[in-house]
Amino acid sequence: MSEEPWLPPDFVHPGSVPLVDGVHLRPIRASDVDIDMVTVMANRDMLWQMYGEAWGWPPASMTHEEDEEDLAHHAADMESHTSFNYAVLTDDEARLLGCVYIDPLPDRPDGAAAEVSWWIAQDAPDAWRDALDAFVPRWIAEAWPFAHVSTPFQLPRP
Repeated sequence: MSEEPWLPPDFVHPGSVPLVDGVHLRPIRASDVDIDMVTVMANRDMLWQMYGEAWGWPPASMTHEEDEEDLAHHAADMESHTSFNYAVLTDDEARLLGCVYIDPLPDRPDGAAAEVSWWIAQDAPDAWRDALDAFVPRWIAEAWPFAHVSTPFQLPRP
């Protein structure tokens, strides 16, 4: 018995997607390393609370080279439709504000086809945080071919 693919063969993942005035999402690239590293390390405690136990990320000792390799891996995964990482960026792309992750979940009893999580920098305006929290579930429902997803990493808002 062959395993069914998690995405239809003709699926084209979204490119750049507007979030709010001045902010958009787009597929992450290895060349984002400088702005990614700053934001990830500035928000490391929050990110470790979300992802540390499951992913071991982000390590306190993460180097620029390790981050660049990680981003290159994410970009390659997106090209092969293995998993997806969207950067949340200011429109001038001078600042990475957060990320949205979409990963396959094969053979889940609850029928979830993907695990979706997202985060935004702690110093981002509340309006941007609210917009991302409202946008991601709607975007997944409208632009992605999943009937059901899991969101296990979302932390309660303070």
